[in-house]
Amino acid sequence: MILYGLKNCDSCRKALKQLPDFRLVDVKQEGVPPDLLFQAHSKFGAKLLNTRSTTWRGLSEEERQSPPLELLAAHPTLMKRPLIQHEGELLLGWDQNTRAALGVS
Repeated sequence: MILYGLKNCDSCRKALKQLPDFRLVDVKQEGVPPDLLFQAHSKFGAKLLNTRSTTWRGLSEEERQSPPLELLAAHPTLMKRPLIQHEGELLLGWDQNTRAALGVS
């Protein structure tokens, strides 16, 4: 049970508060394994990129045109958070659907 995110991210902190058995992998320090990133991109597509983030706003228009997996490898903080790996399934974000899938309210 792994939660990929940032230790200072509000959504990640809320998730960890309700999921104390999950381990946080700080993507800024540790990154995301390339195979997991590929799997997440295959499942979530464009939703995996957080285009409202400070990191995104700091990119040039040319950089924004890069393939999503290259952007995420170069700038892991562009990933929507949290990315949760639980029992072989991937979940993205900390919304009502994710909480329901994990059995928390």
